[in-house]
Amino acid sequence: MPAYLDTIVAAHRASAAADRRDAHELVDRALELPPTRGFTENLGYGDEEDGLAVISEIKRRSPSKGDLDPDLDPAVVAADYQAGGASALSVLTDREFFGGSPDDLHAARGACDLPVLRKDFTVSSNDIADARLMGADAVLLIVAALTPEELRAFVALAGRLGLDALVEVHDEDELARALAAQATLIGVNQRDLRTFEVDHERALRMASQFPEGVTSVAESGIRGPEDAARLSDAGFDAVLVGETLVRSADRRSAVASLLGAYR
Repeated sequence: MPAYLDTIVAAHRASAAADRRDAHELVDRALELPPTRGFTENLGYGDEEDGLAVISEIKRRSPSKGDLDPDLDPAVVAADYQAGGASALSVLTDREFFGGSPDDLHAARGACDLPVLRKDFTVSSNDIADARLMGADAVLLIVAALTPEELRAFVALAGRLGLDALVEVHDEDELARALAAQATLIGVNQRDLRTFEVDHERALRMASQFPEGVTSVAESGIRGPEDAARLSDAGFDAVLVGETLVRSADRRSAVASLLGAYR
């Protein structure tokens, strides 16, 4: 099987190495921006009445599945997701492998009131500053793609810039690294990023490992209301759903059905 993560991260690290922009200048510009919309706060952590939150993803294609909806209008999709009850958006900005762009994020955020996660492969300080400058409210940090030192530094920088950091893990060892880096928003990706195979039981096995005070998100492989209900029952605060929603003929109703699973 292809090593998707290794290939994608290598491409992003090469791009970062060629980036000659001044990191301090980018950070200074980002610090001047108005407050973000509060990604974690909008997930309603600790509010039992609200229950499971849905982070709805805008994704044009995937390396393993190919085109999902390459011609989608991110503004229209974002509005549909909000109307269906989503608490937040995730927008792919990787061009080469997922067909996304910063323009997709900007258009989606401008069409709704929801906070937006920049879904990309963050490998440098400039990536984090760019996320803030393009209008994101949160940034993705993949434990498997970063050294422990990078992870700690990037979590801290995101916080300094007013961004929430969704720290993505795949097993107990990576969860320990995320907690050591002071992550408070942690997602379990059920998709193996080296093979892109999905293990639908992974998040359920790890649910009990989350300590108090951490907002937990189950990512990938959520096929519908039944999966959402199982993850909610296991204790997850939110689910991040991409392919199921993007492929739906009625995205608004698809989001609502996920929310209806536990109400």
